[in-house]
Amino acid sequence: MTSLTSFQHQILIAMPSLENTWFERTVIYMVEDNKHGSMGLVINLPHKLTTAQLLEHFKLEIQKDSPMLEEPVLIGGPVDVEHGFILHKSEDCWQKSMALQDGLSMTVSEDLLKAIADGTGPEKFLTCLGFAGWEKGQLQQEIQDNSWLTIPYNESLLFDVPVESRWEVAMGTLGVSPENLSSDAGHD
Repeated sequence: MTSLTSFQHQILIAMPSLENTWFERTVIYMVEDNKHGSMGLVINLPHKLTTAQLLEHFKLEIQKDSPMLEEPVLIGGPVDVEHGFILHKSEDCWQKSMALQDGLSMTVSEDLLKAIADGTGPEKFLTCLGFAGWEKGQLQQEIQDNSWLTIPYNESLLFDVPVESRWEVAMGTLGVSPENLSSDAGHD
């Protein structure tokens, strides 16, 4: 008997078995995980663009300076890298937003970028280009194969921990020291 668990609104942490792959040392916030497949956003791979540069690319004039504007845009995954996804805390409504849990939303519309440029956008947000996707059952198999560890949603990890430290901090929430991990699976 198999038990189907949804990994939606959880965080995946890449195991050493993913070394030398696109997902090496990644941390992924899971947006969806259902009978159709899974979708997540990598939250620890910086792009060369900052948020301010992305706004300039869209010809949006920055009205109010914010430290968030110097944060890097993230490479959200290897799929559909031309499209942007913004994870944010906000009670405001945007044209193309999907409400998630714990007051988190994902928005894919330019009106949110305009609000960020105007200084009226959410205080906490991550901008990602692309996403990570799995076909039905693929993610569950990868977890069973020890490619990923999972932890509950952690707002601080998402918004407060520096991008370059998120993998180590995520591992630390489990009490796991990365140097003690093995790429060998624990199944017989």
